[in-house]
Amino acid sequence: MLRRTDLRSDGLPGPAALRGLLPRAEVDVDAVLEQVRPIVEAVRDRGAEAALEYTERFDRVRPVGIRVPPQTLRGALAALDPGVRAALETSIERARRVHADQRRTDIVTDVVPGGTVTERFVPVRRVGLYAPGGLAVYPSSVVMNVVPAQEAGVESLVVASPPQAEHGGLPHPTILAAAGLLGVEEVWAVGGAQAVALLAHGGTDTDGAELEPVDMVTGPGNIYLTAAKRLLRGLIGIDAEAGPTEIAVLADDSADAVHVAADLISQAEHDPSAASVLVTTSDALVDAVDAELERQVAVTKHVERIRTALGGPQSGTVLVRDLDDGVAVVDAYAAEHLEIQTVDARAVALRVRNAGAIFIGPFAPVSLGDYCAGSNHVLPTGGCARHSAGLSVQTFLRGVQLVEYTEDALREVAGQVVTLATAEDLPAHGAAVTARFGR
Repeated sequence: MLRRTDLRSDGLPGPAALRGLLPRAEVDVDAVLEQVRPIVEAVRDRGAEAALEYTERFDRVRPVGIRVPPQTLRGALAALDPGVRAALETSIERARRVHADQRRTDIVTDVVPGGTVTERFVPVRRVGLYAPGGLAVYPSSVVMNVVPAQEAGVESLVVASPPQAEHGGLPHPTILAAAGLLGVEEVWAVGGAQAVALLAHGGTDTDGAELEPVDMVTGPGNIYLTAAKRLLRGLIGIDAEAGPTEIAVLADDSADAVHVAADLISQAEHDPSAASVLVTTSDALVDAVDAELERQVAVTKHVERIRTALGGPQSGTVLVRDLDDGVAVVDAYAAEHLEIQTVDARAVALRVRNAGAIFIGPFAPVSLGDYCAGSNHVLPTGGCARHSAGLSVQTFLRGVQLVEYTEDALREVAGQVVTLATAEDLPAHGAAVTARFGR
């Protein structure tokens, strides 16, 4: 079911060539930009009316309005299955515990006597948090977006999620219940590119109420939503351009094939374009995992979706000579989710530089992180873990520097400022200093 790439014979190539050999989903956001641009422009010009028209076209339903009534949120929470509520409460409590520890305090540096620079961390004022719909329902994404924003001190937030025809033009009731459980009071029934555009530009709802624009949009979605993020970046901040979800498993012959296969399947369950990659030193494990995949996939609910994902060019098995090469391969791949199932897994994990999140040992599957580990599951995809991090409290904080110098402290460095300004042929920069001492 998984294609095999054998990198054992001639040693690993350089980083660029290695990245080209590894399985990867092909995502061409540029290809859909021109399809998305008219949507963004229509919502910019006509606001909620345009967003509702596109919602009717794409989601086959036209909500009465954009904003979900508060009583609907309360009703969804009241009707939530008690078991699901308890599980969400556990997820929220653990996520809060982890994200609370990510808060940063102001840093004051005494550069010289009388001269200080203070780094303040100020939360973004208003954010839009996207919870996708489509093939699955993701109340966990509501948790993963809302908790870090709240812990960062964001004062105003709105959750947007696609309306569902089977739920009367409202987002899925479990999405609404999760928002209610988190104390979110503003939820918009809008999805896709039109959601990002409406969050960015704002508008007027069908009842005449203002739909206030946001300063930042976070959360994963499909390629059309990603294209809208790209088009609107600058007007709004974004967390990332998310691609198809990924798992890589680095394993040796100590790994349990049942576990490895189950974890590869769990990621493939998301979407036909999801990526599941096994990197291993063991031929025996590869054969055992292949057998387990055949056995386990046959009895799962979403067989066709999973088979498509596992059989696609984005998924596969990579055979390596040793764990040194294995670490090099997973660093080149830079997975959204990386599992380490080897002897002394923690030591191996500490050698990895590039991953969105690393799950260590046989009892830390990715699905734990999806729900109840306390970590965040909104993570960089498509190799972006080489340079970007997952969603956290830091996503919603801006560093603002406060510069305070006394007259004596400025006088002491005035000559150096003038020298550097002259070197850059910006004499007025130097004059802005000397003017303070010329009278």
